[in-house]
Amino acid sequence: MEIMNIPPKAKAELDKLLQGNQNFINCTPTLKNMCLETLKRHAYHQEPYACVLACSDSRVVPEIIFDCGIGELFVVRVAGITTGPNIIESIEYAVKNLKVPLVILLGHDDCGVMKFANVQHPAEPKVFKSLMKCVYPVLEELDYGTHEDEVAKGHTGLVKEILERSEIIKSAVDAGETYLVRCHFSHLTGVVELIS
Repeated sequence: MEIMNIPPKAKAELDKLLQGNQNFINCTPTLKNMCLETLKRHAYHQEPYACVLACSDSRVVPEIIFDCGIGELFVVRVAGITTGPNIIESIEYAVKNLKVPLVILLGHDDCGVMKFANVQHPAEPKVFKSLMKCVYPVLEELDYGTHEDEVAKGHTGLVKEILERSEIIKSAVDAGETYLVRCHFSHLTGVVELIS
């Protein structure tokens, strides 16, 4: 899928990550930048080329599925890629302080948070209230009974919410310094799919 109006630097980084995903799928990882020597080179500074907001799910490890090593990605992980203030500020740090040209919102198949939300909605949840507060609005836009993988794809649409809640990220996007991309990861194929 072709993404329109993506700044050249962000496109170059996205292409690099998607090639890394192909390496992962083909079982040909480069095994680069994963040793103590690399860590020592980054001991007092970091220059990641992308920020990835990913789920805490143990099967979703951005560095592995994008074939990246130490110092390449600034990863923010939280159950269901939900966006509390600390998560927004973590992305802001990557955008403002680390100047990442690319932010990826990475949903995935078989997400427990999406399953729970699907079962609970529209009832007021007794547990996981902040997670449900983030996911319920997506469910309200979808047909009742939509499969949780489709809910997860829809949930990556929180780009709009992030831009509304963060002047730092919005300013960087408006200036063409950062680009937000929606993606979805399949456990069965290993493919990271771009979502329009």
